[in-house]
Order: sequence, then structure tokens, then C-alpha cells
Amino acid sequence: MEKIKLMLGDRQVEVEKGMSGAELIKVVGEGEGRDACAIRADGEDGDLRMPLSNDAAIKILTFDDEYGKQAFWHTSSHIMAQALSRLYPGIQLAIGPAIEIGFYYDVDSEHVFTPEDFGEIESEMKKIVRENLPLERFSLPKREALKLMEEQEYKEELISMLPEEEEITFYRQGDFLDLCAGPHLMSTGAVKALKVTNVTGAYWRGDSDNKMLQRLYGVSFPAKEMLVAHLKMMEEAKRRDHRKLGRELDLFDIFPEGPGFPFFFPKGMVLRNKLEEFWRKEHAKAGYDEIRTPIILSEDLWRRSGHWDHYLNNMYFTKIDEGNYAVKPMNCSGGMLAYKRRKHSYRDLPQRMAEMGLVHRHELSGVLHGLMRVRCFTQDDAHIFMTPEQVEGELLDIIKLIDDFYGTFNFEYTVELSTRPEDFMGEIETWDIAETTLENALKLAGKEYKINPGDGAFYGPKIDFHLRDAIGRTWQCGTIQLDFQMPERFDLTYTGSDGAEHRPVMIHRVVFGAIERFIAILTEHFAGAFPVWLAPVQAVIIPISDNHHAYANEIQARLEKEGMRVENDKRNEKMGYKIREAQMQKIPYMLVVGDKERELKNISLRSREGGDLGAVSLDEFIADIEKKIEEKAL
Repeated sequence: MEKIKLMLGDRQVEVEKGMSGAELIKVVGEGEGRDACAIRADGEDGDLRMPLSNDAAIKILTFDDEYGKQAFWHTSSHIMAQALSRLYPGIQLAIGPAIEIGFYYDVDSEHVFTPEDFGEIESEMKKIVRENLPLERFSLPKREALKLMEEQEYKEELISMLPEEEEITFYRQGDFLDLCAGPHLMSTGAVKALKVTNVTGAYWRGDSDNKMLQRLYGVSFPAKEMLVAHLKMMEEAKRRDHRKLGRELDLFDIFPEGPGFPFFFPKGMVLRNKLEEFWRKEHAKAGYDEIRTPIILSEDLWRRSGHWDHYLNNMYFTKIDEGNYAVKPMNCSGGMLAYKRRKHSYRDLPQRMAEMGLVHRHELSGVLHGLMRVRCFTQDDAHIFMTPEQVEGELLDIIKLIDDFYGTFNFEYTVELSTRPEDFMGEIETWDIAETTLENALKLAGKEYKINPGDGAFYGPKIDFHLRDAIGRTWQCGTIQLDFQMPERFDLTYTGSDGAEHRPVMIHRVVFGAIERFIAILTEHFAGAFPVWLAPVQAVIIPISDNHHAYANEIQARLEKEGMRVENDKRNEKMGYKIREAQMQKIPYMLVVGDKERELKNISLRSREGGDLGAVSLDEFIADIEKKIEEKAL
């Protein structure tokens, strides 16, 4: 039998060629693979059934690894489907993938699921876990696969879409089998803790012309304490939900009359404008010129840019003077025209054009989520045109700019390099150059990153920045896209030092990502208690009685003259009630004034976090606040 050599960390083992990951774990010792969920061989991930055919560096993947977690949650979705099949005979199963947090299964059932059903479903799932059923993978020709699934109409439809020559893979666990490509755990017994969390509607294959199915969500872990911690985090997430806080703090909302189209109210506009002011100041310092491009542009432009062929389903359209026009889903095409309006020399480059551009995208109603996923949003875009020699320097400058922005809010982040998608424009050779250039820039910047295969934009690969919030969730915000395609399609040029015409290279990039989404993230990160430089109301004056209104008015006038955002609560309510109201509105400072404060010309100061801070002079308070605003203290 032919042998292969495998490296597990610093350890080399020689095993028979074709051995599976699960068999390897038995060879090297159960301790090495006690928590194994999947395996990686020379960068290729697979479940533990994957045969090892060549010498390779091996890593055993656990729940702590993304692919291991995917195998764990995918198996849990099959456990849910098996439980539903046992409890509701005749149920039609659609799809059941692992998702970012947990898993779901779409089903077609006469029974309308409610949270009251979750306990029974969980009990049956736990029974399947206790049975410790092995998951067995097998494959069939298409004709046999169709016969096997003839009582499951959604599985039949999925199989019918596959090529005739393709072998169809299944996984079996006890009395249940499912059409599936994997990955999966070796048995159901590894799932030590689970919970059914929600039920919603979902159109079959995401198409509103298809039948509405029921989508049951769940989450699972290899240890009970991990589930307890997760549920605690979910409760905290509910408390921080930006949709709830947006209404309570009167910042923003979305109404039934405009699903996916957010409204910002006066306090929300203060927050938004402060972020935009910060953005403009930092971009001016970094050498960007601000532009604004139209929201509606002709069909011809979108055909030229490639959006017509690659992004049509996400766009809105209109007719003007019998001509076809589209509402822009991205700002880049307008940026092309702004560059092309006049000739450029190599001495003019790089040209950095920044834009707070409103874009519209047709999102399905099922994926809309507060300000996180909307149909219109403002991207803090920039399009940079440069010579090939300037690309590396520009990339490093953008990475530093993004790093500085996120540092202002004390956000940690992770980085992904997203490579060529299946639906791409241009030549593979050009894409390879672009991907290598981005990867080299990340290495030069000293950034750790992971590869996200096939998730680049249709015109270029990209670097994505994922923020981590106060309770550990991650959000994709900033992105840097390197584009050799659109300058070609728009015939953009510059005159080189040799007097000849050359093609510029283009970078698309955002820092906030979308101002609406960034506000949602900030709202949840700070639980609505924004730092004083961003707070819509920075202080509220609380006169104890009507006799103190005149002094409260003096303080208000002084603070407003200093540029502070202040309210004066002169309602006929008790002081304790007013303080509680200010706390509920998450106002950073409360300035209580009564006889003593009026006599001594000072204030009794309370803070949102620190409570009663005692008597201070107004000058002292103003100096402290101005310092916090200047430093953007958190």
C-alpha cells in the first residue's frame, strides 16, 4: 500500500494513501482529534471523510475554526430536519444550511410553527443526539437520486437542476437521509447543547413568485456553557437593537409606507452630520477632493460599466423623455465620468475623488433589517485614479486611513481578501495581478488576513474590513477594491512622462461602508449611549423649581454660545423624574440647578455613567467637555 507523509504542526506521520481524516485521528491518537469537526489539507477544507491522497500539511479543525463550525452547524440542521420528519410525518424539506450564527431549515408543512412548538422539537433533537447516529456519505447517479427523493418535491427540483452526468451526494443518519454536499460531523453525538431560536417565512429559492415556506432557526454548541453564554449575548443584543433604540431615542425609523427606506429625525441627523463632518475633515487632510454625482443616469452608462450584465437584478429603473435610465446602485460610474471630463497628466495623479453618494439597491423584503440592510443608503465612497507605480502606496495609505478611523471608535477588526468571483469581467491574468497586489499590500501593512475565495466584486478583488462590536459580533464595513476593468471599459487615459497615452489603475473604497449601517453598528456598540462628541444632546439642564428657570436659561445661553447641544427641562415634574428621563434618553450630562447653585453661580453635575459628581463651576464643565470633544473621547 502506497504511503504519504503528513505534517500535523511539528509532527510528521506516515500513513496509507487514501486514509480519511477520521482514520488519521485514530492513528495519531484521540487526544489530537477529540474536538475534531473537519480537516484542512494544504489549505483545502473538507469534512473528516475526505481522503488524504498526497503529502500535505494537516490541520484538524474544531468548532473554533470557521469551517469546523460550519460542519457542526450543518450537522445540527440535519438533526433538526430529522426531528421535524419524526414529529410531522409527510413534511416537505427544502434546504438547511449553516449560517453566520447557527443554522436553519426551510420546510413546507400544513402545521404552522410557533414558539410553543420549539420545546417539543428541541426534545426530539436531543433524543437524536443521544442516539449518537453516525452520518454516512454516499452518492448516486441522477436517475437513482431522483427516485430516492420522489416523495420530497423540493429535493427533486434541486436534483433536476444538476447535470445528468453528476453524481449526487447524500448523508444518512439512522432512519433519515438528506440530499447534501456536506460538510458534516462524524456523528450526531458531538452536539452537546442546542436550541430552536426562531421561525419566519421564506420564499422558496428566495423568489417571491414561489411558495412561502417556514424557516426554523437554531443554534448549537459542543458545550452547554457555550450555549448559556450565547443566549446571554443574544439577550444583550436585544437590549442594544438599533431598531428599538432608534425609536426610543427618536433618532431614526422605517415606516410601512417605505420598507427599506429609512427616515432620520433631528437627533439622528445630529449624529449623522457629526460623523460626516469627521469624515470630511479627515479626507481633506488625506488629499481627497469631494464630488457629487447624480442619482439617475442613462442605461447606456450602466451597460458600459458592466452593471447591466452583472448587477441588473439589484437595480431600479425609470423612463425619461422616452429614454431608459437607472437609479444608481453604486457611485463608481459617475466617478468615471467625473475623471473623464478632462485630460490628465501623470503629474496630476493620483486623483482622489470622495463622495457621500446616495445609492439604491433592490433588496428582497425578507432580508431587510433596520439600518443594517436597506434599499437606499449613503456610501462614503472614493474613487482613486493612479499610475501603476502608485498603486502600492495608495493601498497602504488607505489601509492606514481605515485603521485610524476605526481606532477613533476603538473598534477591533479582522481582514479578508476576497478573490475573483465566477461572474467576473476581464482577463484572468489581470485578476491574478490585482489579487497579488492586494495581498502584498496587506503583508507590507503587517495585517493578518484570511482568503475569502470567489467573493470579489465583478470588476475586481477586494479587501474587506470586519468590525467587532462591544458584544463580540462582527460587521463588514470598509472595503478596498482594485479595478483594472472599468478604466478599460470607459477608455480612461492619462499622458505619461513619455508623452504617450496610458491607462490608469482605479481603486474603489469605503471606510464607514454605508453611513446608515455604521450608525446602526455604533448605536448597538454603545447601546445608544454615544460618546459626548457624537451625542445628539450633550447635556440637559434640570432646574429644581420654577424659581430657578432664569438661572437655567443663563446656563443654556452660555453653553449654546460655546457650541454645545443642550436642552433645558423646565417641565413641571419632580427632579428625580427628570433625571430618570435624561438617563433613559442616554444624555451624557445632567446639570441640576437650585438655590445653592444660583447663589454660587455653579452647577450640580451628574454624568450618565458616574452619577453625582458634585458641584463644579460652569467654566470647569465647559473646559472638560471641550477637551473630550477635541479628543473624541469614548
